[in-house]
Amino acid sequence: MKKKFIPYSDYTEPTPAEMKNRADEYYSEMSKRRTVRHFSDRPVPLEIIKTCLKTASTAPSGAHMQPWSFVVVSDDELKLKIHVASEQVEENFYTNPANRSWIKDLEPMGVNQSKPFLAAAPYLIAVFYQSYGFHPDGTRRKHYYVKESVGIATGLLISAIHHVGLTSLTYTPSKNSYLNDLLNRPQNEKPYLVLVVGYPEDNVMVPDIKRKSLEDIATFV
Repeated sequence: MKKKFIPYSDYTEPTPAEMKNRADEYYSEMSKRRTVRHFSDRPVPLEIIKTCLKTASTAPSGAHMQPWSFVVVSDDELKLKIHVASEQVEENFYTNPANRSWIKDLEPMGVNQSKPFLAAAPYLIAVFYQSYGFHPDGTRRKHYYVKESVGIATGLLISAIHHVGLTSLTYTPSKNSYLNDLLNRPQNEKPYLVLVVGYPEDNVMVPDIKRKSLEDIATFV
């Protein structure tokens, strides 16, 4: 079916000076973003989370299939179930000799098999990618560049969460099919990651790390 095109009337071109100011201001804000592993249980209005998710939904996607689903978990009992299931998976990971090198690299970050943040934070946002969709008649509809699309949407979500003044942690268990069962997700959806969201715990500590310089990450030709 041929798509309808409309004028891009929302675009307003800023001056180069305005662009520079915007770029500097945004970088200054995002350079303060840190992943935290200790969250306060202070409540966060759900409307804020909803708006952040709407920002995530503005991401581009292959053939505009928008192959993402976000499950926002705030129920304490369900968060506890995810916490328990996750630590069972982590126990297997951390006791597997094949993972020693990986575990050693994680040590300076304070990462271990204990995941108390999954029960403590006010929200867990489980991000799922849709490996395929459905036509109105129920037949399968192919999705394209699925993980790339969901990765972009997740990046926008993390940025939006930081912008509103909250913190987040990306949790990516090595085996995550239990999330489908606990969250009752359909067969065409696979877990991508869990984003833990809330206020940081008072006096929270973070690793003393440095980000790579522009020269280390970019080449201009």
